[in-house]
Amino acid sequence: MTKNQQLIANYIEKYVQLLPEEAEIFCTSFKETKIKKRQFIVQPDFTAKYRNYIVDGAFRSYVVGDNGEDHTITFAINDWWITDYNSYVFQQPATMFVVALEDSLIMQLDFKTEQELKKMNPKFETFFRMIAERSVAFYQRRLITNLTKTAEERYQEFQEKYPAIVQRVPQYALASFLGMTTEYLSKLRNKRVGKKS
Repeated sequence: MTKNQQLIANYIEKYVQLLPEEAEIFCTSFKETKIKKRQFIVQPDFTAKYRNYIVDGAFRSYVVGDNGEDHTITFAINDWWITDYNSYVFQQPATMFVVALEDSLIMQLDFKTEQELKKMNPKFETFFRMIAERSVAFYQRRLITNLTKTAEERYQEFQEKYPAIVQRVPQYALASFLGMTTEYLSKLRNKRVGKKS
């Protein structure tokens, strides 16, 4: 098992306990891929073939509206997963872009191999179910936040929960994720800096 496959083993151990031989089977199913900054790993109209675990780097998924404006769906950094899940799960054309915000290193698991792993061992099935449940809960919290909080509250909450992401992603992408203009986000940031000084 490579060093990066061992990272996958450490990650899965947070959810299910695997025997060494089970960890070997699971982790060697992933392939290591280097991605350059601004490189796309998912694009609309092409089916998302992989579930991607980020060893090192940062990614953004987004959609483009009819008016040409883009809307950030999510970010992912080290120790997170990303893909167009609708496309990946149903093996149909993607509707999102997923792009690297930095030079990145990812571990990729293809759809067919994932299905084989799930059939092979109930522990693998349990792991994928648990991370899917966490993902659904995350999106529900995000939806509720967007519907019930002001722009300033959304920014403050995101900054408190995900400071590492705030530091690493471009301001335009963060503004798009939070549902505000870049100018408004800049004002909020300056206001917070003013309060601290």
